[in-house]
Amino acid sequence: MSRVRNLRVRPDLLYVASGWSTLVTDVRGRITGAGPQGFFARNTRVLSTERITVDGREPVPFSTATVQGHAQLSYAELGDGETLPSRAAYLSVERFVAAGLRSRLTLFSYADQRLDLRLQVQLAADFADTSEAETGRRVQSGAVDARWDPAGQELRLTYRCDGLDRAVAIRVRAEAPIRYADGGFTVEVALAPGGRSQVELAVEPVFDGERLIAPPASFTEPGDAAGLARRQLTTELARLTSTNFDVTAAWRCAREDLAGLPLGEPAGPTAPIAGLPIYQEIFGRDTMTASWQALLAGPTMLADSLRLNARHFGRRIDDWRDEEPGKPLHEARRGPLSELDIDPFAHYHGDWSTAPDFLVFLGQYYAWTGDLDTVRELLPAADRALSWIERYGDLDHDGFLEYHRRSAAGLKNQGWKDSDTAIVDEHGTVVPNPIATSEVQAYWYAALRHAAGTYAVAGRPAVAARLAARAAALRRRFHRAFWLPEQGCYAMALGPDKRPVRSVNSNDGHLLATGIVPPRIAPVVADRLLAPDMFSGWGVRTLSAAHPAYNPFSYHRGSVWPVEAGTIGIGLARYGCWEHLHRLAEGMFTASALFAEHRLPEVLSGLPRDEAHPHPGVYPSACSPQAWSASSVIALIQALLALRPAAPLRTIFVDPHLPAWLPDLVLEGVQVGGHTVDLIVRRGRGGRTSVRTRGDRIAVVRRPTRRAIATRRHRR
Repeated sequence: MSRVRNLRVRPDLLYVASGWSTLVTDVRGRITGAGPQGFFARNTRVLSTERITVDGREPVPFSTATVQGHAQLSYAELGDGETLPSRAAYLSVERFVAAGLRSRLTLFSYADQRLDLRLQVQLAADFADTSEAETGRRVQSGAVDARWDPAGQELRLTYRCDGLDRAVAIRVRAEAPIRYADGGFTVEVALAPGGRSQVELAVEPVFDGERLIAPPASFTEPGDAAGLARRQLTTELARLTSTNFDVTAAWRCAREDLAGLPLGEPAGPTAPIAGLPIYQEIFGRDTMTASWQALLAGPTMLADSLRLNARHFGRRIDDWRDEEPGKPLHEARRGPLSELDIDPFAHYHGDWSTAPDFLVFLGQYYAWTGDLDTVRELLPAADRALSWIERYGDLDHDGFLEYHRRSAAGLKNQGWKDSDTAIVDEHGTVVPNPIATSEVQAYWYAALRHAAGTYAVAGRPAVAARLAARAAALRRRFHRAFWLPEQGCYAMALGPDKRPVRSVNSNDGHLLATGIVPPRIAPVVADRLLAPDMFSGWGVRTLSAAHPAYNPFSYHRGSVWPVEAGTIGIGLARYGCWEHLHRLAEGMFTASALFAEHRLPEVLSGLPRDEAHPHPGVYPSACSPQAWSASSVIALIQALLALRPAAPLRTIFVDPHLPAWLPDLVLEGVQVGGHTVDLIVRRGRGGRTSVRTRGDRIAVVRRPTRRAIATRRHRR
């Protein structure tokens, strides 16, 4: 197969981000006014154009790169640097992102005589919503007034739109006099031989009277909440090295992405955004899922994600927002469309998986940390999540959770696959609501089991016993209703008529991860997931390639999601399906090697891995970086080790099975129960994998999972 390297998602753009702010430029570092380029604060584009000219000509940068994730540096040549006598001059553009944006333009000379240069910068703001900039379709609009303050050398652009109070102040500082006219300014620069001259712009959004301050002109992390969170994660997250370069590079990139994506919210500073450039917001399930999958790298993100979600549970009945008391948040945006209530996403609760996820991940957090204080702090939120599920999750009382939409502008599908056409029957017809998808039932089963453990350690044994009994009953009920023996898989969902939706899809991997699948069935389910119509060679397709609705470039009807690979990998390890896991992990790590920096994007296409397709491409509007694509790398390593923490016992249980293509790995800085340990894992000549530790004293016990033992017994 042809060797492919350095694929880029959205190859015409570069992103620089911090907290709620993003800078989107072209690949040369320019803000040209085209497409989604611009500086965005709180999902609002406050700078849509910045055109720089020197002596009437636009310098074209020849070298541009991001620095530390929150900054960018470009160099442009202003003349022919090779002619003599020398007239060489250059322009550097440095950009620094925090709540506001600081840009520093430096003209520097290597000429043998003085250069007189005219620097001009033309500026514009359109106050588009992130989604409007992404699609190119404006839904809200207004006039933009410009006012220049010569005393303060500041341009203020004010948005005139009823219902919004938004403006941007652009302060200019230069070493030479500044003239302003018609939305731009001019600086006449005299450069001595070997000299330099700087112009600095501080772009500071003003929302509802609050001015968002631009950061210092420094490549070191700023001292705001998002910057401090990035510093903390950069120090905390575990490191991995291996003789397999692709695995080492994928982990390094995942670690850097997770450290670079915290939102900086006060309730949970290290909780990550979903992805760039369009999901810079609070996302309930995405934030928690990424933090759960990344637990092997560190627990702080999950603690913060749980706290952040607990702060945003529903408080009332609000059909527009699909909100109910105790229902967790799906997403919260701050852009104009949400602030004007054109869409319901200022705080939107249309998701059925987040409530079970909260309970699962709270239990997982305790298993990794033994932090009973945080568990007790969050137990009232767990009470509210349980109460919402019991009151609103199963309105027809058939024992399954069925989602439905009440909001005219909300999401039709409110399970893990939330695009409008994600749930289709075997004929390719969209299934109407209400729908009980298979993975939501599995999450509910796992939630009951984890909540039983959480309530038990928190001193509420009666509640724990009741939840454990309900989990056992749900498991039996689920298999009877969803299992399709002739297809060797589970139904995608039960439709509104309670009949199984018989479409072969990736949900079964989630079922394995939760443990709801009987061990005697697990190998059959694993075989079906890795069959040619489901496994592309890179990953598991969301929908079978043999399905009439299959589209390899769709969002959920045949694409491949790296986040699912992490969850499916944990499920395969749980049942001891090592051959399947090794194929899945190899596909994902090989896919990561196709992309620049080994960064897995949000969604790959479902095209097959063969000579005709040397790379799979991506979903056309995929994000990259994406938090839960990064976390999937960490989850796959955890799966290969079958690592299960038991922090209260100061023990790690493992059942490592490294494949031949991954002969060794060293994990440095794994945190369990407040202790830090390094794991040295090697595959011997006979294929058996050994584990050694160094660091804090903690027991490492080699033991297969109970499901793996039971599966092996049934195979015999």
